[in-house]
Amino acid sequence: MKRLYFDKLEQWRQSKKRKPLILQGARQVGKTWLMKSYANEAFQNFVYLNFEQSERLKTIFLEDYDIERIITIIQVESGIVIDPKNTLLIFDEIQEAEKGLTALKYFFEKAPQYYIIAAGSLLGVAMQKKHAFPVGKVDIMHLLPLSFEEFLLN
Repeated sequence: MKRLYFDKLEQWRQSKKRKPLILQGARQVGKTWLMKSYANEAFQNFVYLNFEQSERLKTIFLEDYDIERIITIIQVESGIVIDPKNTLLIFDEIQEAEKGLTALKYFFEKAPQYYIIAAGSLLGVAMQKKHAFPVGKVDIMHLLPLSFEEFLLN
């Protein structure tokens, strides 16, 4: 299947001013499918983390925002060695990880070499009110259901 969002994701990947990307959209519009499909097409490797499915991962950002520590934990949990130039980090249902959205700010400021796409439903991302949203430190893309044009492409 082809989505027109692939071109937008490629523009994001090639941008010299790339920031972690938050993919927002209602439930069941294809956020997870899009992230994984794009990762398979554009990267040598990807690490998929679903914060809704792992209690251990929900606490990854609580101790501090030390990027080296976080990357080490992700490598141990996933069993994949992360090469910043060739690996996409997918943080699905990021709103379930306390301080997850805030952590994206530190990836942008301290480790911009990492490719990160985070996703969550509009409601879920909006509900994380305890911690500041990283305004200006992330890019945001809104995913809509399959359009008629996309339907015709497939």
